[in-house]
Amino acid sequence: MMVMDIQNYMKQLGEQARAASRLMAKADTNTKNQALRNIAALIRQHEKALLAANQQDLEVAKANGMEAAMLDRLALSEKSVATMAEGLEQIASLPDPIGEMSNFKYRPSGIQIGQMRVPLGVIGIIYEARPNVTVDAAGLCIKSGNACILRGGSEAIHCNQALAKLVHQGLQQAGLPQAAVLVVETTDRAAVGELITMKQYVDVIVPRGGKGLIERISNDARIPVIKHLDGNCHVYVDDEADLDKAVRILENSKTQRLGTCNTAESLLVARSIAKTALPKLAEMLISKGVEIRGCEETRAIVPQAIAATEEDYYTEYLASIISCKVVSGVDEAIEHINKYSSQHTEAIVTENYTKARQFLREVDSSSVMVNASTRFADGFEYGFGAEIGISTDKLHARGPVGLEGLTSLKYVVLGDGHVRA
Repeated sequence: MMVMDIQNYMKQLGEQARAASRLMAKADTNTKNQALRNIAALIRQHEKALLAANQQDLEVAKANGMEAAMLDRLALSEKSVATMAEGLEQIASLPDPIGEMSNFKYRPSGIQIGQMRVPLGVIGIIYEARPNVTVDAAGLCIKSGNACILRGGSEAIHCNQALAKLVHQGLQQAGLPQAAVLVVETTDRAAVGELITMKQYVDVIVPRGGKGLIERISNDARIPVIKHLDGNCHVYVDDEADLDKAVRILENSKTQRLGTCNTAESLLVARSIAKTALPKLAEMLISKGVEIRGCEETRAIVPQAIAATEEDYYTEYLASIISCKVVSGVDEAIEHINKYSSQHTEAIVTENYTKARQFLREVDSSSVMVNASTRFADGFEYGFGAEIGISTDKLHARGPVGLEGLTSLKYVVLGDGHVRA
């Protein structure tokens, strides 16, 4: 496509999505749930075709030298296909937020004032690699009464298009407009530039991908953006931690999957237990092939550790590397996290209730955990069925963005012939 063709193509998508959004806002809960269940069933029925399309994408990606962490994000398995379907079914089982009215109060004039939850409208979602985002985003937008325009990365084009066909089929079977979920079919990057500036058609942009992509979208968009730049997540092992819990939590946080934004990238250990705790934590990490980049105290206790730089403490590795620092206690741990963290997810391991409460209150991140793996920070585990992304912003949504994050509130006033004096 030429640039002008891209402009016209994206404008057509915008017009179709805007029209569909009006119909989706009126759709009843049963119809939306039926569409979600239809799509889930179709995904299960076409598992082999989806895996074949994904394999086609993987072969091209490997030939192009894609990094291991990105290949991990791109790859589907029988389990992940089943998880996509399960996520849709879970979204279908959730309460429908649209039309919910709350916070009603009588005013001295006699009127009642409250709020009603309504869809945002048209949501543009730009993402890399992960084909499951196509399904998660479609499902959440359908249930929340929105339309969406999805622009996946060129590396997942075959799988995304295969998924789009199933989504359209499921919508059509339920009597909903296929244009409620539109997948951009061109891999031309000019399409992204158009999508993030179409104020007349798109109400919010959600970028999911690497830091470079999200920075570009945030800088160039003329539409509000729900974003997170990276996931530099921390695990702090307190001097009153259960060491067995600490090893188990760190192992899961760091080594279960390397390429996710809720993977732990930094380990903090209280000084008074460092000589006891660090060797056990390090032994586990090294046995899993993780390189430790530590402060001087860490290196004195763990000979295999290499020197950490200042930049290491800021870094989201998405690799078998973790930064490590010995700190005086919970106060210094909180100070370190609030300086170096990307405000995504942080965890404390402690048996001290007071310290746990302090950590929860003072750490400035979108998810803060006590005695639990950072890997829990996603929409599926939080009971959202899926997530549109994890926002490290403070407006309009924060943390995993599920159904409510894709809605807004408008004021409603109830009267009975009331007029203002």
